[in-house]
Amino acid sequence: MKNNLPNSNDKLKYTCNEYREEMILASLRQRLTNSELTEEQRYILIKEIEKIEKEMGF
Repeated sequence: MKNNLPNSNDKLKYTCNEYREEMILASLRQRLTNSELTEEQRYILIKEIEKIEKEMGF
């Protein structure tokens, strides 16, 4: 019976660019919690978050 666990040859690579995208996404989400944002600023942040999430495959 074959298990579906990854072996050392199947390890996924985690790149600097992926880390950078995650940190940008976290920063945008944090900025979105600012209660002083205008509706336009909030809309722009949400669109940028959606764009990055799509690029990352979320």
